[in-house]
Amino acid sequence: MSESSRQFGTKNLYRPETLAVRAGTARSQFNEHSEALFLTSSFTFDSAAQAAARFIGEEPGNIYSRFTNPTVTMFEERLAAMEGGEQCIATASGMSAILSCCMGLLKSGDHIVASRSLFGATVNLFGGILKKFGIETTFVSATDVSEWSDAIRPETRLFFLETPSNPLTEISDIAAIALVAKKSGALFAVDNCFCTPILQQPLALGADIVIHSATKYLDGQGRVLGGAVLGNKKTLEGVYQFLRTAGPTMSAFNAWVFLKGLETLKIRMDAHSANALELARWLEQQPNVMRVLYPGLPSHPQHVLAMKQQKTGGGIVSFEIEGGREAAWRVIDSTRMLSITANLGDTKTTLTHPATTTHGRNTPEQRAAAGITEGLLRIAVGLEAVSDIQIDLARGLNG
Repeated sequence: MSESSRQFGTKNLYRPETLAVRAGTARSQFNEHSEALFLTSSFTFDSAAQAAARFIGEEPGNIYSRFTNPTVTMFEERLAAMEGGEQCIATASGMSAILSCCMGLLKSGDHIVASRSLFGATVNLFGGILKKFGIETTFVSATDVSEWSDAIRPETRLFFLETPSNPLTEISDIAAIALVAKKSGALFAVDNCFCTPILQQPLALGADIVIHSATKYLDGQGRVLGGAVLGNKKTLEGVYQFLRTAGPTMSAFNAWVFLKGLETLKIRMDAHSANALELARWLEQQPNVMRVLYPGLPSHPQHVLAMKQQKTGGGIVSFEIEGGREAAWRVIDSTRMLSITANLGDTKTTLTHPATTTHGRNTPEQRAAAGITEGLLRIAVGLEAVSDIQIDLARGLNG
C-alpha cells in the first residue's frame, strides 16, 4: 500500500465532514480513487526475516486480518481523525467494542462506575458477565455528578456512560464527570453512538475513551455490524492486545461499508436531526402523549447542556403515552410504514418498545431505576418525509 499524498492526522484544520470523506485513505499500486476492499485472511512476506520482524513489531505491515487489514486500517484512521483520537481499534460489533475495552483495561478486583441509563446489553455485560470475572460495577445517575464522586472506591478503574442515553436521551455532563474521573485516577469512556463525531466529540470534552456501535449511524443503512474503541495509543495498548489475541475483529468487508457510510454521515446527521426535531414538536401536541424526550426541545431536562456539548439534538426521540404496554403496542402494531425493529441510525425510521426489546432482559427493578416505563416508545427518526411519519404514528395514537 502507498499512502495518500495528503495526510489527515488527529491535529488538523479540516472539519469532520471533510475527514469523513478524505481521512484514512491509502492507495495500492493501482492508485484507485475509491478505497480498496482487501478480502484476504493473511499476507505474505518477502523473507523469513521479514515475517519475524512483522510478528514482533519491529517492522510495520500487515500480518493476519484478525488484527491487521488495510481496509480495516483505513476505517480506523478515518474515524480516529474525526473523533480527534490517536488510535481507533475496530471490532465486530458495538458490544464487542465495550467488551474489548473492559477486558483490555481491567482485571479481577477492579471496579466500574457506570450510568444506570445504559443500553440493556451493556447493563447485562457489566452487572452479569464481568461480575463473574470479579469486576464489580456501581450504577449511578447519568445526570447527578455527585453520585459519580460518591461511588468511587480505591479500586475504581473505569467510568462509563452513554450520552444521550438509550432510550431516554438523558444528557450527561461529560466535562464535569471527566474532572471527577481524573481526580480519582480512573479512565473515562463515553459511548458516542447516538451523536457520532459529527454532533459531539467526547475526547475534546475530557473523556479518555470513545466507544461506537458503528452498526448504527456510521453505517447509516442497517447493512453490517461493527464497533470501535478510540483514544490515545498508550491507553488503548491493552485493548489492542486483547483484540489481537481474542479476535473480536471487524471484517474487511464491513470496514469497507463503513468507509462508504462515513462519507455521507454529516448530511445524514443533519437530516436526521431536523426530522427528529420536527417530529418531537408534533408529538408534544398529541393528546395521548404524556411526555416527549428529545434533547433539542426546550422541555428536555438537560436541553441547555445538550445544546452546549452537542451541535444538534440528534435523531432519537422517545415518548411516553397513556395506557402502558397495551397502548404502546397498539401504536406499534398500527403502523404501516415504520420499521418495527430495535436497531437505530438507519435511513428508515424504526420504532421499538424498550421495556420488552432493548431492555427486556433487564429486571423490572433495573428498568424502573432507569425510568423505562411500559408506555415508553423509542423512535429513531429516518429520512422519510416527516409528514408521512406523523400519519403512520397517528393511526395508533388516535386509535
